[in-house]
Amino acid sequence: MAGSASQAPRCAPKTLCSVLFLLCSAGSWAQEAGVLTHLSGTIVATKVDGSTRLLSVRSQVIDGERLATQNNTYARIKFKDNSEIVMRPNSQLFVGKVNYEPEAKDSDSFSVNLLKGGMRMVTGLIGKRNIERIKVDTPTATVGIRGTHFGLLMCQADCGNIQTSSGVPLQNGLHVDVANGIIQVSNPAGAQVVSPGQFGFVPSIQTPPTLVPPGQGTRVTMPTTISQNNSIGRTVGVNGASDECVVR
Repeated sequence: MAGSASQAPRCAPKTLCSVLFLLCSAGSWAQEAGVLTHLSGTIVATKVDGSTRLLSVRSQVIDGERLATQNNTYARIKFKDNSEIVMRPNSQLFVGKVNYEPEAKDSDSFSVNLLKGGMRMVTGLIGKRNIERIKVDTPTATVGIRGTHFGLLMCQADCGNIQTSSGVPLQNGLHVDVANGIIQVSNPAGAQVVSPGQFGFVPSIQTPPTLVPPGQGTRVTMPTTISQNNSIGRTVGVNGASDECVVR
């Protein structure tokens, strides 16, 4: 009797064990990726199972969630390695997997996907020690990081409200600007290195990335209460009060 009492209890019925295993597995995978530090409106997180939750300042951001900002919403996320991403209004960002452990360099991972809209990113500790582990995907290209501060704007027939000095709407595709460091923008058609002060553009996944003259480049900026960005070029969301693009 004593010997049997010391054994681990058996799981019955068998289906109960299966359910518990799946729940434990999901819990171990759905890790905290970061925290929301600034917010000017509404942002919704959608899980893989379709369930949603409203985020507020200090809300956790979880691996595997799709974040969607609403009209007039800017949101700033600080990740585990101190990387930061600021999302502009009407943007969607899928958080794939973000992992950073100070004593476990081989476990580094930073994978996000800008599905729609615009963002700025400043890399953190992973960018200092394991830059090849950072990946930012978009519908037209993948951005490889070399420790940097950069902006992305993905236009998909939804940038018509962004005014330019020429009066011509922004082209559909991925607009890129770099403030510090270097990025490499690549897709199956080719690759392009973009350095500080330079601008890039990728119209489609079948078209190679190219550099854009500074006077024609598009720079994504954020309200000063959310982020400070100092550079030159066209500006999206200048001073937090406008969604217009202007040429400086």
